[in-house]
Amino acid sequence: MINITYADGIKEEELMKKIKSRAGETDKKVTAAVSEIIENVRLKGDEAVRDYTLKFDGKLPKRTEIPKDELEDSIGLCDAAFVDAMYRAADNIEDFHRRQLQQSWLTTRDDGVIMGQRIRGIERVGIYVPGGTAAYPSSVLMNALPARIAGVKEIIMATPPGKDGKPNPNILAAAAIAGVDRVFLVGGAQAVAALAYGTATIPKVDKIVGPGNIYVATAKRLLYGTVDIDMVAGPSEILVIADDTANAKYVAADLLSQAEHDVLASAILLTTSSELAENVKAELQRQTEKLSRREIIEKSISDYGQIIVFDDMEQVVEYANIFAPEHLEVCCENPMEYIGKIDNAGSVFLGNYSPEPLGDYFAGPNHVLPTGGTARFFSPLSVDSFIKKSSFIYYTREALEAAHDDIAVMAKTEGLTAHANSVIIRFNSKE
Repeated sequence: MINITYADGIKEEELMKKIKSRAGETDKKVTAAVSEIIENVRLKGDEAVRDYTLKFDGKLPKRTEIPKDELEDSIGLCDAAFVDAMYRAADNIEDFHRRQLQQSWLTTRDDGVIMGQRIRGIERVGIYVPGGTAAYPSSVLMNALPARIAGVKEIIMATPPGKDGKPNPNILAAAAIAGVDRVFLVGGAQAVAALAYGTATIPKVDKIVGPGNIYVATAKRLLYGTVDIDMVAGPSEILVIADDTANAKYVAADLLSQAEHDVLASAILLTTSSELAENVKAELQRQTEKLSRREIIEKSISDYGQIIVFDDMEQVVEYANIFAPEHLEVCCENPMEYIGKIDNAGSVFLGNYSPEPLGDYFAGPNHVLPTGGTARFFSPLSVDSFIKKSSFIYYTREALEAAHDDIAVMAKTEGLTAHANSVIIRFNSKE
């Protein structure tokens, strides 16, 4: 089911290449199809959106936009325990993200100069939420709550209708709990294009966030620049680092929790213990037999799962930082000592009682994370993702006079004489 290998410098590199190749080259056929959808929506607006909804989703919804009171009513249609859990999760997510808030600031100098930075929320944000079997209400909370905290003035959600033309009530309930302003029943690349360009029905947004299939991801990539986006996420992944104190049952269960996402998901264990490696392998086999998504798990584990045994934890940490995983679990005797050692990871889970699903649903940190090694330079979705900054400068005449020679010489050195003249003319009447 899963291979156990011993680190030799070659196998680790081969695994890295295999994992990073999961997304593969950009599919030219998908890109061409999505480009056509985007152009049609840009030119024909709602007409094109309706045509594609009928084509891809099977049935047009009675209403494209869900009334606000229907959002609130949807809470009562959901399982009470589920709703209570969402409210508690929302409280945790809000608490964590409120700590990320930045403040505008200014500074003054003795010569009268005033400078600063103004921070405010983006005007309007679009959240894409998949439907069908990949309908995740938790993603609504994770995308909408940071936007609301950042001060986004209007949050628009797009989610595809079901085959019966109706919305997913759990998704609507999550939208109501998270404070989404407007919800539209439209999915796929056509929804992304509609949010990017705006139609007579669907408002134009400034940024689009949220997960989706390859068509949604391609649409976001192609429309980046027309609007901002969060990221183009690839298949999910978990990397567990463990010493000989780890519990094999827990480690196996955590690896499986990611493998069930998708046949392209990767679940990898790095350890210094051969005994743990063998025990985890046995547990993976035993636990998989009882799980509902067994076929997906078996394919994921077989194709992209791996257990690598290293000589020491220093080597484990070094490889983990090179790998830069989306999720990284530390199942070691003293997990807190690794906080300052793990530099490249989307989210780090410390100890035997911090499983990855805790972050997916409940703890508070965002579950929208960089994948495919991009944690080397990308960060999780956060309040920062929904703000914009402007700097401001005020100089007195005296302060500019003191600086104008330096500005002029720098501008002239760069060959920009009009720049130089802009400051010189204020102090030289001959100019």
